[in-house]
Amino acid sequence: MSILVTGATGHLGRLTIDSLLARGVDAADIVAFGRSEERLAELAELGVRTAVGSYDDPASLDAAFAGVDRIGFISGSEVGQRSTQHANVVDAAARAGVGLLAYTSAPHADTSDLVLAPEHKATEEKIAASGVPAAILRNNWYTENYVRDARQAAETGVLLGSTGDGKVASASRKDFAEGLAVVLTSNGQARKIYELGGDVAWDHAELAATIGRIFGREVVVRDVSTEEHIAALREAGLDEGSAGFVATLDANIKNGDLAEVTGELSALIGRPTTPLEQGLREALA
Repeated sequence: MSILVTGATGHLGRLTIDSLLARGVDAADIVAFGRSEERLAELAELGVRTAVGSYDDPASLDAAFAGVDRIGFISGSEVGQRSTQHANVVDAAARAGVGLLAYTSAPHADTSDLVLAPEHKATEEKIAASGVPAAILRNNWYTENYVRDARQAAETGVLLGSTGDGKVASASRKDFAEGLAVVLTSNGQARKIYELGGDVAWDHAELAATIGRIFGREVVVRDVSTEEHIAALREAGLDEGSAGFVATLDANIKNGDLAEVTGELSALIGRPTTPLEQGLREALA
């Protein structure tokens, strides 16, 4: 059985390949698909096969997917372009006749108000219409997403946000990668939908306290309105679109869109998810 991982040169993709190897998959049965030839060369040293290409290049997808049994389809990073890019991946998977397409989506993508949800919803609908056997892994937030905020808070003593009392059930990328590897190496996964996240949901006050413990200083939360948050981010140098996007994500958190604790990820990987402090310490190391 051959398994291809898209986005293999990114953080989640590389960790997924590591998890597949740890689960005993022969390196020769793994194909790493990505855009960076240099990073793919590093993976080739592990013995895995590599394929250079992108979601914008259907020919590269067709060449890479030929003869592959299962695909770990990691969502792209180019927000605003993913619906088209992802459709190319799904079409190529259908042409290749793959036995399983495991896609990393967003929490409750079909019903959520999360700003990231629409592109994931469109991709899930495209997968369903394609007839390709598929598993949907709706990943909550990565703890690593807070590295920049943690470093800024360590310098200023202030954690800026507009989340209110909203909570986030985050887990580390390695947890989500392991979950994807489990699905890719297990039978009976077609038509399954997983809502994956951390075992504990935390708020910004808990995040500030965690950052304070890690850096050995007091960190306080400065919770502001969405409008004030956008203005502060613009003053810090973000363009209008990026500032609005970040503030909208915080509004989603305030509304509870990332708060659900399902226990499905820990059940899938057979261990507790990585606690916030441990995950953030590892990410900052």
